[in-house]
Amino acid sequence: MPTTDDEIFMAQAIQLSRDAAAHGNEPFGALLVRDGEVIATNENQIYTAHDYTFHAEAGLIRTYCAQSGEPDLSDCTLYSSCEPCYMCSGAMVWSRVGRLVYGASDIDLCSLVGEPGSPCSETVFEHSHHAPEVTAGVLRDEALEVLRAYFEPRGEKN
Repeated sequence: MPTTDDEIFMAQAIQLSRDAAAHGNEPFGALLVRDGEVIATNENQIYTAHDYTFHAEAGLIRTYCAQSGEPDLSDCTLYSSCEPCYMCSGAMVWSRVGRLVYGASDIDLCSLVGEPGSPCSETVFEHSHHAPEVTAGVLRDEALEVLRAYFEPRGEKN
């Protein structure tokens, strides 16, 4: 049972990843939190939106900023079931997300399909003009369980 705020919000991101898979997409979910309140959620929509850039995180940022008119998310925390890829990490840099919390790492994900993976967010953030505070591995085992259920039977990569 989640007990900390990070665990509570991560549990929601992981549920969004389950929802994404149930809706025919890859199992990734993200939510945006400000002052302890969820202000936006998104699940991966690459197949249903017919857009390979509609990852959970980039789609969340794109949609929230367009709807709210707020391009600066420095007072927000983005929770992601899995470490954001390079593209999504770049979107976090440009929208100035204040904090990132994720469950499984890209290395965890790629190990499920026999690939080396990489520290995507760390790599992007260390070479950028903005880097959010990062907390990794929150509910990692639960996040990996969802990824394993989806990717191992397929032998596919993200």
